Amino acid sequence: MTRWLDDDEQRAWRAFLSATQLVNEALDRQLQRDAGMPHTYYMILVALSEAPERSMRMSELASRAQSSQSRLSHAVARLEERGWVRRARCSDDRRGNIAVLTEDGFAALAAAAPGHVEEVRRSLFDVLTPEQVRSLDEICTAVRNTLER
Repeated sequence: MTRWLDDDEQRAWRAFLSATQLVNEALDRQLQRDAGMPHTYYMILVALSEAPERSMRMSELASRAQSSQSRLSHAVARLEERGWVRRARCSDDRRGNIAVLTEDGFAALAAAAPGHVEEVRRSLFDVLTPEQVRSLDEICTAVRNTLER
């Protein structure tokens, strides 16, 4: 039997969909305008910048970027063209590939970060109270933990 959403759930669901789409679009517009890169590329650069030796197996990077292997491979190819990422063979598994953030890629990320953070604040956090930020964190963590299983 289908458990239909009640009115409160339906309203919250639609608000969630609309808000996440609008925030993502605002972040993408800002990064395209100010840094010449889509939000997806920014997230790949961030993941690599936080990884040991600024490198990560492509399969792990795809998971971290919430992307398919083929979509990530295409994005990494574009980042390679810009000189921001290079690929290398995995030393312990000859079949595996590693994406490595270059110095130019780190510089591009560092240049893009201030504008990106300002847009995140403007689009999301500036309209929330500290209590709402805590609630948002709790809600998103609960959903993520359920879906990552």
